Amino acid sequence: MAKPIASINLLRNERKDTLEHIIDWAVTVGRVLVVVVELVALAAFLYRFGLDNQLEDLNTKIKQEQAIVEFQKKNEDKYRNLQDRLFIASSFAKLGDKNVGMFKDVLSFAPTGMTFTNFAFLNNGLQIEANVTSVTPLSTFISKLKGYPSIETVSINKIENRTTTGVITVGISATFKKQGGINAISGN
Repeated sequence: MAKPIASINLLRNERKDTLEHIIDWAVTVGRVLVVVVELVALAAFLYRFGLDNQLEDLNTKIKQEQAIVEFQKKNEDKYRNLQDRLFIASSFAKLGDKNVGMFKDVLSFAPTGMTFTNFAFLNNGLQIEANVTSVTPLSTFISKLKGYPSIETVSINKIENRTTTGVITVGISATFKKQGGINAISGN
């Protein structure tokens, strides 16, 4: 008997049934889907890692900035206190300038023969005590005082005629005009 010759067929059998085609397609597409899903998961993990890193950096930066702000708070308080004091000082300087100007103006109204014994600025006016030699300089002084723009009313509180010295002692009160609820001179 003759020995059968062994044959080697290197070509694939091209004949496959439908079930084998479906299984081959499903395995190939399944592998691709698994790789794509793994790539998406890896990308999401890396993106989340980057976001966490940024968040940590921002938190660190915020803490550093808070420390700087807290450190500068004392300086800011000193600066604001200084600004407030400078504002108050400048307002008092303006008030002083107004009072000095008014003082000079009222003194310039005094005619010859009139001397002041007391001159005081009050919250809402002036209090003046003066000695005058006759009624004429007194009436001149009062009329100039009434014409002064910052003074609303002038009143004579007392008049003493001292015949032994030939001097008339006068007490005069003047009230300031109010401008928008604020006294013209005192700033109140």
